[in-house]
Amino acid sequence: MASPSRGFSALVHLLGLTSFIWSFKYMHDNPNHANEAYGWHFQYLTVLGLSLSLVTMACGLIADVTLSPRLFLVKNLLSMCCTPLEVLISILYWGLRLIDKRLVVPDWAIIPLNADISFHAAPSVILLIDLLLLSPPWTITILPSLGLSSTIAIGYWFWIERCFSYNGIYPYPIFEVAGFEGRVGIFAISAVVMALSTGTLKWLYGRVNGFGTSKPQSRPGAIKQNGHF
Repeated sequence: MASPSRGFSALVHLLGLTSFIWSFKYMHDNPNHANEAYGWHFQYLTVLGLSLSLVTMACGLIADVTLSPRLFLVKNLLSMCCTPLEVLISILYWGLRLIDKRLVVPDWAIIPLNADISFHAAPSVILLIDLLLLSPPWTITILPSLGLSSTIAIGYWFWIERCFSYNGIYPYPIFEVAGFEGRVGIFAISAVVMALSTGTLKWLYGRVNGFGTSKPQSRPGAIKQNGHF
């Protein structure tokens, strides 16, 4: 479907931006222990992913309104980072929650269903719609995607250890339960799952759009094909 455009594309990006802003408003209106902790809610991978998704949708919406190929490029490049990340977050959160809710939700945290869906399901759904219907095909291969996911995993690991040094607790209870060796395994597996999700999303894009049966007309970095500067 046409993107950037002031029609369906703008509607999808507006709905995504509205949902993500509501999530941040919920955190502001319903303070808990994380509000007073070092790192605020940015200790959580969920919130870091939500922030990146918000920026992605904002770039997409502005590109729709202005029909800017440059912002369309920025949106697509950000999407290659945050869409696999949001899929990973949804898989990890809901999978671990099914096993034991206490692994991902601290005892003091109360998350109603609407907020839970807004944080842990809506971002991946909205970004999947954007990828499958409103984006050119990804050209990233498995090794660069593994490098990207590993960089994110290592960066987040250093970040939560820094937060732990100030707060004395980890943002997700599973990090405490797993111990050091367990955390190494969790981050390594997460990096691999995120890289595999990138490949799976590329495959799914092809199934939906027929990529592979005809020559693609656009690439995420080919801004000159999407309009004029």
